[in-house]
Amino acid sequence: MEILRKVAIFGDSIFKGIQWDPETKRYSVKNCIDFGKMGTKHLLSIDNFSMFGCTINKGNMMLQRRLEKRSFDIVVLEYGGNDCDFNWKEIAEKPYDKHIPHTPLTAFIDTYVKMIYLLKEKCIEPIIATLPPLEPQRFFDWFCKGLNKDNILKWLGTVNTIYRYQEKYSHAIEHIAHKTDTFLIDIRGAFLKHFRIDDLLCEDGTHPNSKGQKIITETFLNFSRKTSFSL
Repeated sequence: MEILRKVAIFGDSIFKGIQWDPETKRYSVKNCIDFGKMGTKHLLSIDNFSMFGCTINKGNMMLQRRLEKRSFDIVVLEYGGNDCDFNWKEIAEKPYDKHIPHTPLTAFIDTYVKMIYLLKEKCIEPIIATLPPLEPQRFFDWFCKGLNKDNILKWLGTVNTIYRYQEKYSHAIEHIAHKTDTFLIDIRGAFLKHFRIDDLLCEDGTHPNSKGQKIITETFLNFSRKTSFSL
């Protein structure tokens, strides 16, 4: 079969397909998003360069290195989940100090826009994705395990601050898409249509489980039906 288009995916553990396995008590790749099936169905060559723990700065460096070696027709970008996260150990130890996320929002936006324009300059079509929502209580219990949670709450005010702060980055992605006239895959919107978000997430409150990953697949397929892209 003749491959029609070459697609590259750059993202973090969400698109890598990382899930928490309650039996082995470990994170592992269990990717029910099934980019391979999408590629076969639509005659696409899909390379998934997503990486666990990847921020947009690291993703930008990876993108530039890959583009030096080969070209693509479409590049899908999915970042923000690690960028908006904090060093919870430092917060637990110094709850009255100022703490910044791994990538401050303004720097996140600037880098994302630069990546998009780099792709457009090379005549590669960028597509960006919003972030699936997290479940704040699960997230708090998981990532602050073994830390002074009372101190962390002094800094946060409420666990819902975690949700709202992550939401800011997802809204920024929507703004970036509008500003740069870039196609947007609204994963967050697809998740929020469901009554219980926690049914779609692993125990850590942030990584989609198999049900959540299948919603990501459906969102990709719905996107392809509404646009000129067959993903």
